[in-house]
Formats: sequence, structure tokens, C-alpha cells
Amino acid sequence: MKKVSVVIPTFNESENVGNLVNQIDYALRDIPFEIIFVDDSNDDTPERIKDIILSRSRDADPERGEVRLFHRENEKGLATAVLKGFSLAKGDYIAVMDADLQHPPVILRSMYAALTHGAHICIPSRFIPGGSDGGLGPYRKLVSGVARYIGKIFLPCLKKISDPTSGLFMFQREVIENAELKPIGWKIMVEVLAMGNYTRVTEIPYKFQARPAGESKLSSKVTIEYLKQIYGLMSRAPKHKDTMVARWSPEKLKAATDALNDHR
Repeated sequence: MKKVSVVIPTFNESENVGNLVNQIDYALRDIPFEIIFVDDSNDDTPERIKDIILSRSRDADPERGEVRLFHRENEKGLATAVLKGFSLAKGDYIAVMDADLQHPPVILRSMYAALTHGAHICIPSRFIPGGSDGGLGPYRKLVSGVARYIGKIFLPCLKKISDPTSGLFMFQREVIENAELKPIGWKIMVEVLAMGNYTRVTEIPYKFQARPAGESKLSSKVTIEYLKQIYGLMSRAPKHKDTMVARWSPEKLKAATDALNDHR
């Protein structure tokens, strides 16, 4: 059985982390997993996570994965937080997702199914049949769309990917072994797609959710960092000419997930 490490960067998400962990417990039931929070918060988020860890240590429920916290005092940034999570991960598969519940944790199970079917990377997409970006407002949709197409224009490895700027993905850990990852800003998946070692990507549909609590971290600084990241990758990223991208229909996704459930 393959173990999953779910890497979650957090910044002031105290209202969401408890619900998030509960939903991951349900999504990955019967699958070995761990949750790694890499936290840059200046509110009580780390205390909330510590409470979760303490509660789980008391219950000692073998069906629930380990929760770990790495709190950073003097370093900020989503990309470096995720890289720290990668270095701490013990799983055969590594997933990255946001803490704000806009990435529905239930999709983790379907991502796992895609990797067991041979994908090196699984990317949930809002832009294939069955997907939706309904959780975004008009301004966020515009900014996201512009960023997506800038990436596709300047990085050949993104041309076949329908949702390359999402922060939600899962991959076999071999994808990043010996990969020269130097991300800045927020778009860590762009860095992994540009610099990773893989030939098979599977996209699965998912519905982006509205944020239940807290505030968006989108800013002009994030946009500038993304443009700098794209510029830097243009000169150092391999072409990935042999990459095959499969797009699962909602029916195929359901069949694969049901088969995983039956196997368990």
C-alpha cells in the first residue's frame, strides 16, 4: 500500500484547519497517510494544529494518519513552505493542497486512484468536463485566466495542461528526485511541471469551492513573483516533449474511485 504525504502550507487559517483535517481523514480512510502543515502564521493557527495533534495522540486511532507541524518564525512564502514539506514527507505519493477548503479534500482519494493507474502526476482540473471554477469571483477568474495563458505561451511543458496554475496536485515522489526546484511566489505546481521527472500526467475534473472562512492572500506581489518565476523557468526548464496527458471523464473518475473503494 502506497503512503500519501499531504503537504499543506498555512498562513492564518485557524478557522479552517480542524475541518480540513476531518475531511482529509474521511477522504483517505483505509489509505496510509500523513498531513504535514508548514506554517507561517502570526495568529493562533499553530496552536490549533497542536491541539489537533494532541487530540489524535490521545485517541490513537489507527485509521487516522499522523499530523505534523513545522512552524517557521523567520521565513515566509508558499513556495518555500511547500519545498520544506517535500523535504519532510515520508510518503510514496506527495499531495499539495491549500488550507482554505477551496480545494475539496475528497478529491485526494480520486488523485490516489489516478496514481495507482500509472500516472506520475495527477492534476485536478476546473476546465475539463465535470470541473468548475465556480468558487472564484470575477476578478479572481480574470487574474487566474491571464496567469494560466501566460504560462502556456512561454513554457512548452504547460501547453497540454488545462489547469497548470492550480495549487492542487499529487505525484509520485520520484518526480522531484534530483529536480532543481527554485520556486518563488505561489505557483509551486508550475515549478514541478517544468523541472520534474515524469512522462504521464492524468487530469481529473473537480469543482473549486468557495472559501468558508478567512481571507484570500492574492496580491499584486503574488502576480509579480509569478512573472519572475515564468521568466526564470524559460531558460532552465526541459521541454518534456514525451509527456502524455490523459483527461478522465467524470464517468472514468467515478469508476476508478469506486474500484479503489471496492479493493479496500
